[in-house]
Amino acid sequence: MIAGLDAIAGVALANPAQGMRGLGATGLVRAGQADGAGAPFADLLTDAVNDVNQLEDHAQKAIAGLMTGSGVDVHQAMIATQKASMAFELSLAVRNKAVQAYQQVMSMQF
Repeated sequence: MIAGLDAIAGVALANPAQGMRGLGATGLVRAGQADGAGAPFADLLTDAVNDVNQLEDHAQKAIAGLMTGSGVDVHQAMIATQKASMAFELSLAVRNKAVQAYQQVMSMQF
């Protein structure tokens, strides 16, 4: 699970100059606040899903703009679709790790 969080942090900090939030970047910042008041885990997941959804919406708009010829370059559309694809794949990997951890906990005998 730690490797998944490291991957999220890597995506979140990949390009801070361009304001790339990445998957769950907002949640990671809030969880490490100096005052010790972290956000609930449900809020972190909601933020991560919303970030992935925003990237997907941006990719769809870029593709639509490319198809209609409204000033979107091919490389812009490709970058947007790759960002959305990578964010989805990362969220899927995190989900798979969470399910795997849940299954391991459920298989423990007390």
